[in-house]
Amino acid sequence: MPRRRTTSSSSSTGSSPAPRNRTPQPVRVRRRSFGDFVKAFLAFVVLLVLVVGVPLALATQIGWPLPDGVPGLDWLQREITVHTFLSILTVVVWFAWAQFTACVLVEVKAALSGVGVPGRVPGSGPSQLLARQLVAALLLVGATAASLTPGLSQLGQSIEGNQKPSVAAAQQTPGLFAQQQEQAAGTANALAEQAGQAAARADGAAAAHGDTKYYRIQPPEGRHHDSLWEIADRHLGDGRRYKEIFELNKDRVQPDGSKLSEASLIRPGWIMEMPGDARGGELVEMPDAAPNVSEQVQQQISDYAQTGDHAQGSGGAQGGGAGAGDARVSLPEQRPAPTPATPATPAPAPSTGQEHAAPTAAVGHSFGLPEALLAAPLLAAGLLGALGRRRRQALWQSALGNVGGRRGMEPPTPTGDAQDAQDALLVGADPEGVRLLDRSLRGLAAALAAESRPLPVVYAAWMSSNGDLHLQLAQPAGKPPTPWQHGQDQTFWMLARADAEGYEDADTAAPYPGLVSLGTMDDSRLLLNLEAVPGIVSLSGTEADRAAVFASVAAELATNGWSDRMTITLVGFGDDLTPLAPNRIRHLDGFEDLFETMSAETRQRRGALGAAGHDSVLTGRTGPAQHTRWAPHLVLLAAQPSDEDALRLAELAADAARLGIGYLVGTEGADLPGAAWEMEITGEGKLLAPLLGLELEAQLLPVAQQRAVVELFTDADPERGPGGPANTPPFLVDVSEQGRPAVYARLVGSYEIIGLDAPDGERSAQLHEALALLLLHREGVHPRVLASALWPRGVTADVRDALLERLRAWLGTDPDGSARLRTDAGGRLTLAKSVVSDLDVLRSLYYEATQGRGVGSRQVRGRLLTDALVLVRGPLLADRPEGRYRWLTHEIIDAQLPLLVADTGLALCEFHLEKNRAEKAIEALNAALRTAPADERLWHELLRATHATDDAGRLHALAADLIGRSGARGLPPRTEALLDELLPTWRDGVAAAG
Repeated sequence: MPRRRTTSSSSSTGSSPAPRNRTPQPVRVRRRSFGDFVKAFLAFVVLLVLVVGVPLALATQIGWPLPDGVPGLDWLQREITVHTFLSILTVVVWFAWAQFTACVLVEVKAALSGVGVPGRVPGSGPSQLLARQLVAALLLVGATAASLTPGLSQLGQSIEGNQKPSVAAAQQTPGLFAQQQEQAAGTANALAEQAGQAAARADGAAAAHGDTKYYRIQPPEGRHHDSLWEIADRHLGDGRRYKEIFELNKDRVQPDGSKLSEASLIRPGWIMEMPGDARGGELVEMPDAAPNVSEQVQQQISDYAQTGDHAQGSGGAQGGGAGAGDARVSLPEQRPAPTPATPATPAPAPSTGQEHAAPTAAVGHSFGLPEALLAAPLLAAGLLGALGRRRRQALWQSALGNVGGRRGMEPPTPTGDAQDAQDALLVGADPEGVRLLDRSLRGLAAALAAESRPLPVVYAAWMSSNGDLHLQLAQPAGKPPTPWQHGQDQTFWMLARADAEGYEDADTAAPYPGLVSLGTMDDSRLLLNLEAVPGIVSLSGTEADRAAVFASVAAELATNGWSDRMTITLVGFGDDLTPLAPNRIRHLDGFEDLFETMSAETRQRRGALGAAGHDSVLTGRTGPAQHTRWAPHLVLLAAQPSDEDALRLAELAADAARLGIGYLVGTEGADLPGAAWEMEITGEGKLLAPLLGLELEAQLLPVAQQRAVVELFTDADPERGPGGPANTPPFLVDVSEQGRPAVYARLVGSYEIIGLDAPDGERSAQLHEALALLLLHREGVHPRVLASALWPRGVTADVRDALLERLRAWLGTDPDGSARLRTDAGGRLTLAKSVVSDLDVLRSLYYEATQGRGVGSRQVRGRLLTDALVLVRGPLLADRPEGRYRWLTHEIIDAQLPLLVADTGLALCEFHLEKNRAEKAIEALNAALRTAPADERLWHELLRATHATDDAGRLHALAADLIGRSGARGLPPRTEALLDELLPTWRDGVAAAG
């Protein structure tokens, strides 16, 4: 809407007021100097050389470059000589001369006519600009440059030159162009008269509404920060009119030097011009300010009143208003990323896993993997971590017998879409980025707490392509603690990746758990802090597109690694997302349930904050109750509420940011009452937020990928009923004498390979690591998963393929000629059955002993269990090089192997105790404890076996060893109960030692 101005000066008649920002400019007549004549002479010489000299030189020195007649077909087969090349170059010069000459003629015509903007010669931007400058300099002797053509006024323009009235410019121009200048003066006078009449009408309308009113943003003394919605509600009677206030004040310079560029980002001390019908005691009318306003504030308001249309008018000469492109949630300024070293040839050099910076996900094709998960590194890392925890929980419950009939359970192998989703998570996940983000935020909270400073309100975080973290604050918060530093302005705090890597784990609450990824912009990832938004965040678009955004937001909030506790309430969608985080996600049926629940929680949080003496949850999180009372509550409402419900929700959300409650609401249109930030998702995957200045490549979780991810979690649910195949290892080895493998790798303990020649020393580490990954995944490994495991920071497709060919050549072929490294129908890499690891043998021996041939024969069972335990030489890949095998953090083999070894030791112990061979049982248990020292079951059986030896001193020594291992945590209750049973006097020994 147009901005209305206050007027105080008089017109030429003395009766009608004129706008304040139309103060007449003094006319300054500029006399021609000697320098002007020099410039004009030089311009004439240059024009003469370019327009006349160039064609004369071409005609006399080179001649006509084109053939005299029509060339024949044999002309195309002639050899290209120096003469041919010169002829082609001559034609190019002729065309350039013709174009420049046309530009000169167009500029001269426009200058002599004095009317209109010069025509544009196609494809001649630099040439026409040069011609314009030369013609202007030449004609400067007889006229001012500004009077020649409107286009010239833009060259080297100054503020004074821009604002000089047309009449004054015409009056300055004597001599040659008097007739044209007289016409221009008449036109300018007519335009000035029309402008004066329009201003008089506008001033009359302003007078009908009364003087312009202003409002000064109040500081949050004992209450929440002001918002435009609340101001509009108090002074205009309708909070939805906040957009009128925003349009009146957008991009105008505030007293602190900043600008209002987003409707929800206002600061105490700012001044807002109000619509003419605003009412209320806090308003200040100008030019006569209220008597209770200080002189300083009066001066600020007076200065502010002189901005606005005047500033926009001067910017309009440039083709747009000032700040028209300003960012609101601004993209931070980027430090240049270090240039990665690249190999000179496609063959890879000795690798440390860090030399290639091209992301694997961006190279080659996707092999059918879901791109939505590949492009969401933080979401993928959260889902992968949560899935690993779920599978470990299932393993431990199985081992402890909590799920009947599933002892020794092997996690199910995903298939189909679920397998593709798991591979995409493995490729796309950035656990290191999540770890650095979490440590950086907690480290910042700890540093501020040490300085007794509150946490600043953070609206957004940007993770740049070079690994730096930028926090965008709601308002300046002083100097950031070291090693943080200011970014592009006082509202940005920046932490370089190198400094983030120096952070240690901090024992403090997660300060900004409501951060969630929305998408990328110029290779920087935006995380919006949902709980800090002063009101509702609305999302418009088609239902399917909105659902993909809501699913992504819900999944990341439920599994992210930078929060402690939170509640995520889903309304109208997401019933199937519960398996991702049953302790975080809850569902409500509709708006009435939501309003009842959130009204009660809002009242409870307000009361708790008041009782604790905190201004907001941010101050509470750095206090003594940091881990318990101030967890965020984020509400995701997918279905559009009715108008009445939207108003109730807007009222409920007015104080939400202070309370740690965030609202993301879906809407079919773009106008939702109470929406502080408005976003739109397009069918092309763009997330648009015009008021925020954002156009992101949206982070999405479409329905197909959502179902596949949920399937991974439901299959790993420890509460599901027993599944038959779950007890069978994924790969069984022939453990008879006839089943000797061609290639045998020892992984349990130090890494050794038998049956293959040692590879080239430069390639050995990579080939060994690739083989280990394939051996741990007999179901097959996707090529992109293998590449992302070996090169976590990415690698080009040719380097990856070269390594696979080298690995295939190293493994060789079987006697029948088939390669030992194969590709299955789904494109995954698999190993032949002739390539075996000791882990495969260990699984097969235990399976045969407990579910195969050993069930019917005690002798066979004892031999198989003994052979299995002999294979155990320590933890998995005990001597792996530092910096390699990082992909093991995604695996659950670190939980599977100790459980398998413990089950084997327990079974062999039971076998020996049946014959009262206590020493043999103790020997088997001690062998298992070397790989599974934390398994409580092994210690319990060791106590029983030691008790069976009737050696009290030995039992006392074992009890003392157990007490020493337990440390400050003390013994587990079950262990204490067993010691009470086997050694009633053990507590006396503890008291004596204490």
